[in-house]
Amino acid sequence: MAKYVLPDLKYDYGALEPHISGEIIQLHHDKHHRAYVEGANKAIEQLEEARAKKDFDRVTALEHTLAFNVSGHVLHSLYWQNLAPKAGGKPSGELARTIDRDFGSFDAFKSQLNKLAETVMGSGWAALVFDPIGQRLVTTQIHDHQSEMTQAGIPIMVLDAWEHAYYLQYRTEKAKYFDAIWNLWNWEDVAARFNVVQSVDLRLEHVIEQRT
Repeated sequence: MAKYVLPDLKYDYGALEPHISGEIIQLHHDKHHRAYVEGANKAIEQLEEARAKKDFDRVTALEHTLAFNVSGHVLHSLYWQNLAPKAGGKPSGELARTIDRDFGSFDAFKSQLNKLAETVMGSGWAALVFDPIGQRLVTTQIHDHQSEMTQAGIPIMVLDAWEHAYYLQYRTEKAKYFDAIWNLWNWEDVAARFNVVQSVDLRLEHVIEQRT
């Protein structure tokens, strides 16, 4: 069975300074993200072993562990690509127009995403998500790595609010980290993801038509 693999960063550890320190990026990627990859692979192995032994009492806990680690792997992989050196500013084109339509303005969207990140209870994320049923952009909190988003919602931009993402540099002033990261958003990456997810058509009337 194929194993999960830690992706390489597309930039040097220090490339996102001064907004995020090179020390944070190295620890975050090489230690924390790697731990989720290794945890996911270990959970897969343990599930295979449990099935072979017909030990299905372990499956629920192992599936929870697998979901936690795979979700952590997926979110971090997206996070690294959502960021870029010398980026930031505002999006353009259809993404910009859709943000204005669904949030009222870019500034309102920024304030909403930041507030979600600031108010995560414990560890988690804030995310910009495309809802293919409503055909619109929404935001959501993600607690730990497993979200409360609408089913089938697809994250296209994620903001890591776990302490390991900022604490070495910003300490208890996490709001400064959430503000600083807007200098790093790779809008080309977010827009490319937006273009792809729009092809997913799960509107209820379409699903009903396909079934009849």
